[in-house]
Amino acid sequence: MAGPLFIGSRIYRGSRYGRLHPLSIERVPAVIDLCRAMGWLPAEVYRTSPRAKAAALTAFHTEDYVAALQAAEAAQAVTPDVRDRHGLGTLSNPVFAEMFRRPATAAGGGLLAAELVARGGVVHNPGGGTHHGMPDRASGFCYLNEPVLTIRRLLSMGLDRVAYVDIDAHHCDGVAHAFHGSESVRMISVHEAGRWPFTGALDDDAGGAALNLPAPKGFHDDEFALVLERLILPAVEAFRPDAIFLQCGADAVTEDPLSRLALSNGSHWRTVRVLRALAPRLIVSGGGGYNPWTTARLWSGVWATLAGHEIPDRLPEPARAILGALDWSRRGRPGPALLETLADAPRPGAIRDEVRTAVETLRARHAL
Repeated sequence: MAGPLFIGSRIYRGSRYGRLHPLSIERVPAVIDLCRAMGWLPAEVYRTSPRAKAAALTAFHTEDYVAALQAAEAAQAVTPDVRDRHGLGTLSNPVFAEMFRRPATAAGGGLLAAELVARGGVVHNPGGGTHHGMPDRASGFCYLNEPVLTIRRLLSMGLDRVAYVDIDAHHCDGVAHAFHGSESVRMISVHEAGRWPFTGALDDDAGGAALNLPAPKGFHDDEFALVLERLILPAVEAFRPDAIFLQCGADAVTEDPLSRLALSNGSHWRTVRVLRALAPRLIVSGGGGYNPWTTARLWSGVWATLAGHEIPDRLPEPARAILGALDWSRRGRPGPALLETLADAPRPGAIRDEVRTAVETLRARHAL
């Protein structure tokens, strides 16, 4: 099995959805810069993401939608009809300079990741994980659905079973739509209850293809550890996947503004570490993450975990300078922990009965 590979692109550098949009922050470039400052990203493990061609995108998206997305980027405007039909030019999915090229590059990174793990291997594609995109419309900051396109490429290469694990704070409604009733894809999603897109209820099994665990506000490391050990790992092991796709959204940590969960980034890194042993192929994407410091730290730690690098207690000065240079439209600056370290302190707590009951309900329902 080849060593882990990292997929990135210049397209993300300076690309913003708009000054006040939650994605007005640098994410993938900050991860690249941090990992290079740490000496973790030599040229031989870095791959430049290609831009997916329109024909490749129609493996999930309609031709009309792909054409509308390209036209909107070219014109930097949409008509009311296009806005209504395709969800382009909205507050969530605005018109911006790279609105086709950027998501097409993220999708191209996923397709490249599938090719790179064909014979076994591990790939980190932090620009991916756009799990809300629908066949004919943009949704939830997602213009294209990279996980669906990547998983369909894996299946087209002859793989029989792909496990999709999603620990983003928001439910993976676009992925669930794509693989509803599938016998080839098992979806396991842990997300905040009562949070947009208001899908992924405990009793929603996507036609037998999914296990959904809506987590209560304040969901912390000890509760996540229970879910990981009692639900995620047994469900993946029972499926015996040829490949695992981990959507590792960074928005379930305490400091993220778009959730009310309370994880440390250690929960994400532990998930990466334990899933790696369960299949010969692992793709880890990004996803949500709307605090620039926590997102950059979390995904850099994902790469360190995959590549076997030791995370220091305190970052060296070049890495601290990268975190210190990040900006945000929100007021205030983070404290020393977010500027000088990579690993969060553990965020433990008492395990609530509602979490235990939800886990045991799903275990019984799926005979785990």
